[in-house]
Amino acid sequence: MLSILYSFLLLFHPLHISVTEIEYNEKAEALQIISRIFVDDLEVAIRAKIGSPELDILNPKNGLTTKGLIADYLKDHLKIRLDGKEQQLNFLGYEEENFAFICYIEIEKIKSFKVIEVENTVITETYDDQSNLVHVTYKGPIKSMRLMKDKPSDKFTF
Repeated sequence: MLSILYSFLLLFHPLHISVTEIEYNEKAEALQIISRIFVDDLEVAIRAKIGSPELDILNPKNGLTTKGLIADYLKDHLKIRLDGKEQQLNFLGYEEENFAFICYIEIEKIKSFKVIEVENTVITETYDDQSNLVHVTYKGPIKSMRLMKDKPSDKFTF
C-alpha cells in the first residue's frame, strides 16, 4: 500500500526538487556526481530550451537521444568550480528510476582543493519554486546547500 501511495505522490509531485550528490574519490582522484531530477520536470525544461513542444524525452525523434538531451541541458545548468576554476563535467550516462533520471557525472584529475563552488540552475527557468539540494562529501562530514532561482550558487571552504 505504501509503495502505491509513494508512486502516486511521485507521479503528481507538487514539489519541484532535484538532489545532487558530489563525492570525492581519493583513489580515483575524481569528483563523482550523481544528480536525481524528475523526468517530467526535465522534459518540460528541455522542450522550452530547444523549442520543441512535442518532445518525448524518453523517445526523442529527429536524431536526438535522451542521453544527448540530458547532457546538453546539464552542461548549461550545472557548473562546478574548484578554487575558482570551472571544471569540465564528463556526463557518463543516466538511468530512469521511479519517475526520475539518475545522472552520472565525473570530474577527473582532482588531487585536492580548498573551495568548491556549485552553481545549479536545473529547472529554475521553468519553476520559480524549484529547489536544488546539493550534498558535498570531501575529507569529512557531508555538507549541504539548497540552491534556488534567487540563490543559484554557493560554496564551501575545506
